[in-house]
Amino acid sequence: MFPTASNDASVLSTDLGVLLGLLVMARLLDPSRTRDRVLFGATAASFLLIYTLWRWHDTLPPFDLSLQALWPRLFITLEIIAISYTLMSILILTRSVDRSAQADEAHRRLGGNHPAVDVFICTYDEPMEIVERSILAALALDYPDKTVWVLDDTRRDRLRAFCDEVGARHLTRPDNKGAKAGNLNNALAATAQQSNAQVILVLDADFAPRRDFLQRTVGLLLSEPDIAVVQTPQFYYNPDPIQHNLLASGSWVDDQRFFFDVFQPAKDAWGCAFCVGTSFVVRRERLMEIGGFPHAAISEDLNLTYTLLKRGHRTVWLNEPLSFGLSAEGVPEYITQRARWCLGTIQVALLRDGPMRSRGYSFTQRWQFLHGVLNWACKPFMVLLLIAPPIYWFAGLPAFEADYLSFLRYGVPALLGTIIYMGWISRSRTLPLFMEATHAVTCFAVTATLLSAAVRPFGRPFKVTDKGGDRSQPRVHGKLAAIFGLIAASSAAAIVWAFVSPNAASEISSIDYFNLLWAGIAMLIAFIAFLVCFELPRGEDLFPSDEAGWLAQEGEVVPCSIEALSLSSARIAKPRDRSPVKPGAMLTLHLDGLGWVDASVVDVFRKTVHLRLQPDESQRRKLVVRLFNSSCGVITGRARLRGALAGLARRGFVGR
Repeated sequence: MFPTASNDASVLSTDLGVLLGLLVMARLLDPSRTRDRVLFGATAASFLLIYTLWRWHDTLPPFDLSLQALWPRLFITLEIIAISYTLMSILILTRSVDRSAQADEAHRRLGGNHPAVDVFICTYDEPMEIVERSILAALALDYPDKTVWVLDDTRRDRLRAFCDEVGARHLTRPDNKGAKAGNLNNALAATAQQSNAQVILVLDADFAPRRDFLQRTVGLLLSEPDIAVVQTPQFYYNPDPIQHNLLASGSWVDDQRFFFDVFQPAKDAWGCAFCVGTSFVVRRERLMEIGGFPHAAISEDLNLTYTLLKRGHRTVWLNEPLSFGLSAEGVPEYITQRARWCLGTIQVALLRDGPMRSRGYSFTQRWQFLHGVLNWACKPFMVLLLIAPPIYWFAGLPAFEADYLSFLRYGVPALLGTIIYMGWISRSRTLPLFMEATHAVTCFAVTATLLSAAVRPFGRPFKVTDKGGDRSQPRVHGKLAAIFGLIAASSAAAIVWAFVSPNAASEISSIDYFNLLWAGIAMLIAFIAFLVCFELPRGEDLFPSDEAGWLAQEGEVVPCSIEALSLSSARIAKPRDRSPVKPGAMLTLHLDGLGWVDASVVDVFRKTVHLRLQPDESQRRKLVVRLFNSSCGVITGRARLRGALAGLARRGFVGR
């Protein structure tokens, strides 16, 4: 049914033609046009479907109850789950919607009629320096009728005192029942007796809203009666552990950018965007209709969206950077967060009134939710991808029986189509190899979560992602490093074994060539994940700045250009019209809106000077608002292969 290529030259020329054709399509087609999305998506999907048919028809051994027959069938089962997820993704991405113009019009129609807003800031044991950013930024929101409520599930007297001082309201409850959803429901009941605002803005403790957050979202929320939630994307002002530990924060985007910037607008076009737990506004009356925030699953956000959908109410996506938060800083926290999202999705799928079991949902809503389930169900396939080559070389069990020429003919076009299409549709938010390494870091934990959920999906405590704290020292995550180190080493050993084994053939077969290439790729992915397990120290994140300032020292005042700022440091262009500043020198820096701030010189470089700022408390709070209440960030939104590879090489061979 699927003929093999007659020689290397013919199949390679075919692959080259496919590559050139895909690159031409990526150059000529525009992802903002639906027609082009459909055309490119159909092309990539066609290659995937041909590959899948070839895999099913030509690469499985005859069925029996032996390992030689069962292992390839386990592999292809998980592979088809991953392919199904990819095909569903391509279908979803044929649509997209941008609601910015709608938000503009809704804000104009709102005019001077600003409905009251209650701002809920959910906190559980985050450090004060993290929580205060959200509180101060929320208080500085450009909106006339708002009340900021801090929902403190650790009942801290210090936080209560801070709220009293700055003008926020502090709410606690006697227990932590229901975790975050329970905390929100307690606030929903308490505020109903006091402010009882029509609109509620929900923020996690580490997310600071931009000054115009409510101006951009409230009008849109109230513009149509069936809109219950307006969700905005999460942006981060620090690199996640993969970006940071691979020295790629300027060249590799965080793994959530594709989801937030590309997938959610596409899901919104299908009527199936969903709440992501923070940085959203919701109508109080809709919450009261469903009895408050759902708490039957630990993903109260996803559960909220589908509970509302069942009653005909929508979540819409406003794809604008209206808040900035703290990404998971360490590898364990990063993995815990993803495992919690996985478990929460499975729990919602199993709920009696959820989208997979209950009446009241449309077919589109059900398969869109299934797409989210498959996102997590793909992770075991990554585990098998990593361990399959050593199993072949040391146990003699191929994951599928194919020679390298057949794979070049049917597999490579599918890979090229998927990689180039995803890079095109995401506007360079994906990179081959780095994306796989990102998935690899979490694949074992997510697989364990899926297996555990199959036995006991409910009843486990809600695990909060730890954020903040001292990150100034390097950390090694030995168990995870051992797993990826073993995989990388065994893949490398498999390659060596292919040539030095006493039983090695005098001539390497075509299936051996295929598995040698596979072992090399698995080794590289595992090695990248291995490097991530060795965490580099973190300093304070500097926010880009381009303002003019003034330096004063010993009565002399000179202008300067401020390149970057944080709460305790600044980087300025080296002044040219004064005597050289020296490390340790004391001076003052004039910042717009703060006045003169005491500072000391930390380092002097050829073109820049690094200062340690010593603001008083009033200045520090103003600086918090200035940095975290504006649209700013230090992480790139576009992936660059050359820079990412340079960072990887530097980390792998230099160590830092």
